[in-house]
This record gives sequence, structure tokens and C-alpha cells, in this order.
Amino acid sequence: MNRERQAFLAALLAVLLWSTVATGFKLGLAVLQPLQLLLIATLISSAVFVVAATLTKSWQFDRRQLIEAAWLGTLNPFLYYIVLFAAYERLPAQIAQPLNYTWAITLAVLAVPMLGQRLPARTIVGIFVSYVGVVVLLLQDQFTTMPNVDWLGVVFALGSTVLWAGYWLSHARSHSNPANLMALSFLIALPLVLVACILGPGFPKMTWQTVFYGGWVGLVEMGVTFLLWQRAMRLTGQAARIGQLIFLSPFISLVLINVVLREPIHTTSILGLGIIVTGLVITGRPGVYK
Repeated sequence: MNRERQAFLAALLAVLLWSTVATGFKLGLAVLQPLQLLLIATLISSAVFVVAATLTKSWQFDRRQLIEAAWLGTLNPFLYYIVLFAAYERLPAQIAQPLNYTWAITLAVLAVPMLGQRLPARTIVGIFVSYVGVVVLLLQDQFTTMPNVDWLGVVFALGSTVLWAGYWLSHARSHSNPANLMALSFLIALPLVLVACILGPGFPKMTWQTVFYGGWVGLVEMGVTFLLWQRAMRLTGQAARIGQLIFLSPFISLVLINVVLREPIHTTSILGLGIIVTGLVITGRPGVYK
């Protein structure tokens, strides 16, 4: 199997797995508090990254690595998933997932002050189009009255995009080995999540449901899928073409939300998501993670 075929299959598998996470979040949050779900997921994903760093012989423990890992681990998984799970607790999955998807637009905006980049006209148009899509998404087929939306949930969902974009901009500036950095940052975040869970809802009950959903979020959203996507990007010589596959994820996710969660999908959810993705395409950022 040639490298491009391997890259395509790895990227496609990553996209299919990521398509399940919105459904997984809602199912997990039905039996666990957000911090409890985060604790199980972080434990599982930490184990994945430790194994990956060990197999690739990537471990490094100098002071710079540890400081960098502490900063990144505080952003993700600790703060990011606390905010994201709060959004999913308050919003239908068909709204929370597309809102979170606008993180690539937030990335373009934050890259101006953080990386000294400029906003070309094409990117500005893409940002405008995507946020028109957000407005359409929030209508929920209500065109004559104020939509019945949990606005605090919307704030959490959009706030999560700031944390996620900030995390990846910080990651982009790093010269550390990615496997080592992910393992260290998740190991540092684990005690933070543990303490927050003890001070908050307490330890989760270990049932097959809590372990399964927590494990699924840890493996699919945080762990294995990230490694698959990284592998695809390393193997391919056509990152932009492979990156286009990521746009399949939110649409497949809507199907799962409807079939598994039994959420009636609003016409405005499909239309709004389509407009958001169009804005992302216009900005020319098809290769972004997630």
C-alpha cells in the first residue's frame, strides 16, 4: 500500500471516528457529570499518549518541556473540555457541535495577535460567511419569534473555540516532539481534573455505561483519532486534499445525532452547518485538526 493510500485511509478513519463524538458526549453526559466524564476520558487518553511516546521513544523531561506541557495541559484537556461539556449539557448536539466547529475561524482571528499574521480579504469573507451560518443555525426553524436557545450554552460553545484555537496556536509555536508533548501535557492535566472532580461532583460510579462512554471519549475524541490524523498528515504529500475529508465529519455527525440520540434535525441546522463549512472553505483552512 503506497503512502498516499495509507494517508487517505488513516484520515478517513479519523473523520469517521470524530463523527461519533457529539453523540458520545451527549450519551456520556446523560450518566456522568462533566468533570466525571472528563476524568475517565483524560485517564484513558493519557494512557494512549504514554504508550505512543514510549513506542516512538519520544520522552524528554527538561524544564522547558515541562513548562510548555503544563501550559498546554491546562488549556487542553482541562479548561477546554470543562467548557465544551458545559455547552453540550445545555444545548442540543445539533447546535453545540457546529458551534464548536467554528474554532477554525477563531484560529484565523487569534493568529493575528499571537503569530503576527494578517487577515487577507478572503479570510475576512470566510469569517463573515461562517458567522452568518451560526445565526442561521441558532434559528431552529423559528423565523418569526426569538429562538428558544440556552444562550449561556451558546457562550460556552463559542468560548470553547477560543480555548481550542489558543491551544493549537500555542502548539504550532512549539518545537517539541508532538508525542512527548501530548503525553506530558495530559499527564500534568490528569491531577488537575482529579482534584476538580473531588472538590466537585466526586468520583464517578464505575458501571459499564460510565466506563464505556468515558473510554470512548478518551480514545476517540482525545487519543487514538488524533494519532491517526497526525499519521495521515505525515504520510501525505497532498495535505490540502486529505484535509478536505474533515468537512465530512459534521454532516455524518448530524445523521448519528438523529439516529442515535433521536434529535429531530432542524432544516436550519443543516443549512447553518453548510454555510459554516462554506466559510471555512473560503478561508482556505481545510487541513485543520478536528
